[in-house]
Amino acid sequence: MPGGNTRTTIHQPPFPLTIVRGEGARLTDADGHVYVDFLGEYTAGLYGHSHPVIVEAIREALADGIVLGAPNRYEARLAEAVCTRFPAIDLVRFCNSGTEANLLALSLARAVTGRSGVLVFAGAYHGGILLFSHGVSPLNPPFEWVVGEYNDAAGAARLIDEHAHELAAVIVEPVQGAAGVIPGDPEFLHVLRAATEANGVPLVFDEVMTSRLSLGGMQEALGIEPDLTTLAKFVGGGLSFGAFGGRAELMGRFDPARPDALQHGGTFNNDVLTMAAGAAGLTQVLTAAEIARLNGLGDRLRDRLNAYASERGIAFRSTGRGSLVGLHFTREPIRSEADVPEAAELRALLHLHMLERGYSYGRRGFIALSLPLGEAEIDGFAAAVEEFLT
Repeated sequence: MPGGNTRTTIHQPPFPLTIVRGEGARLTDADGHVYVDFLGEYTAGLYGHSHPVIVEAIREALADGIVLGAPNRYEARLAEAVCTRFPAIDLVRFCNSGTEANLLALSLARAVTGRSGVLVFAGAYHGGILLFSHGVSPLNPPFEWVVGEYNDAAGAARLIDEHAHELAAVIVEPVQGAAGVIPGDPEFLHVLRAATEANGVPLVFDEVMTSRLSLGGMQEALGIEPDLTTLAKFVGGGLSFGAFGGRAELMGRFDPARPDALQHGGTFNNDVLTMAAGAAGLTQVLTAAEIARLNGLGDRLRDRLNAYASERGIAFRSTGRGSLVGLHFTREPIRSEADVPEAAELRALLHLHMLERGYSYGRRGFIALSLPLGEAEIDGFAAAVEEFLT
């Protein structure tokens, strides 16, 4: 593996931790050190490690065989659970990652509209080959990208009006995760919906990270129905998973019985273990009450850190919404990638300090809370950050 790595995000100097066990909200590394997990596998670990309901669902499915090469009973259960939670999803198809889900959603929009342009927003991360941090990644597919500024409602509406004849889709994260956990203004997101509807351009909500913030994701919280929605992470129970769905007139093109059907293959699209784990998590574990509790813990952490820094005049700010939290070294509001300070040395020092204190999170300042966490862990994490800032 180049540099001993097969996933760029988890590399960290001088060397990454090697984790050998996870249980609940705790991780144990190869040297026996234990950490409270505040990373939550970048939102895929919402249920924590080895949740008994998820483990039992996998065990039961495993007993029936894992590579059946045919429809199985678990995929229908998961499809029903997804469509029930997301009213904008009439029909859904499964794949293997958020990257794949977003590629398929955009490719569907291009096929249906006959157009090739896609409006994205600076700082967006829609997958390993759909990366728009400080420009367009050279690994991205050669679509005709139009890049707007996140949270600039007027600018986005203008771009949609100007490029409507070439746009196959507008894709947006309701909260930009990798850019710094930056919430989208409700006005900005509603303007996107209005402008795309007015111009006949499909709107894609990338809810790969944000679907955890309510039973029906951010679209439910905001009262917005996109044309297409992409999901991944925890929705598959913590296993490799992706999904895309939306309006029947769009998704219906994948019906194999149609003469104009679009083909969508994938050996592991309906992987038995993933389907079983995902269905168990959505139907037996993740309730509205648990989502509200976890969002409250995120608010508690964010509010405490912001109050501490503000009262002492420290250049530090916590961003996010609900159980998604970002950490930044600035006093200024953060509304887009351009507002995020680099502060690489401070970020690295804080991260190492927190590891020493027994807390693991994303080295760029990314936090995704998991269900096993409680107030004691939140307050302990906050106290450790405050110690660093003092």
